[in-house]
Amino acid sequence: MKHLFVADDEKSIRDILKKYLESDGYKVTLFDNGLAVLAELERLRPDLLVLDIMMPGMDGMELCRQIRRRSEVPIIFVSARGEELDRVLGLELGADDYLTKPFSPRELTVRVRNLFRRLEKAVPEAAPAALRDLELLKDRRIVRKDGQEIRLTTKEYELFVFMADNRGLPFTREQLIQKVWGYDSTGDDRLIDDLVKRLRRKLSEHASSVQITAVWGYGYRLDA
Repeated sequence: MKHLFVADDEKSIRDILKKYLESDGYKVTLFDNGLAVLAELERLRPDLLVLDIMMPGMDGMELCRQIRRRSEVPIIFVSARGEELDRVLGLELGADDYLTKPFSPRELTVRVRNLFRRLEKAVPEAAPAALRDLELLKDRRIVRKDGQEIRLTTKEYELFVFMADNRGLPFTREQLIQKVWGYDSTGDDRLIDDLVKRLRRKLSEHASSVQITAVWGYGYRLDA
């Protein structure tokens, strides 16, 4: 059974999310502040975190930053702060999805289910797939160069694998949002722009020759 952490300072929201997620077959542990989440992260090792942004002690943004220093566990933000800057910042810090309050608890359960489904799609391979100077180990969800792992978040990895499997082909931002997030674009192209920026930075830090190229007026393609 998958174990989820849900952190929100509003008890009514915690309770309703717990009800819906448990009815979907998940084990749920509730928290009312970020510091408590951080204290239990290593001991309980959750499979996914649902985090509010505005929490006492440590807000969701700082909590996400702290978690990403030690773990790539999937993170979904739920927040009343729906401004584009907050959404982009949350994703830039390494969150995998962002829901703005008020939202349907059923929508959250669908997004959680889709995220787990994508994580479990990996097919074991006999040997790493070569991509110029990179190795792609899909069975372990690892990208590495010269034996060193390039640490990617869930969405960074999924974007990279999709574009690597379709190298040389251009895709619109809307198509990439559909492939990576599993739902139609809401018109927020910054979701993909920010994800591409983060992925480019990590590839550059490892001096990889694999490039994600902007296709002017259209979208992006991976050149390898």
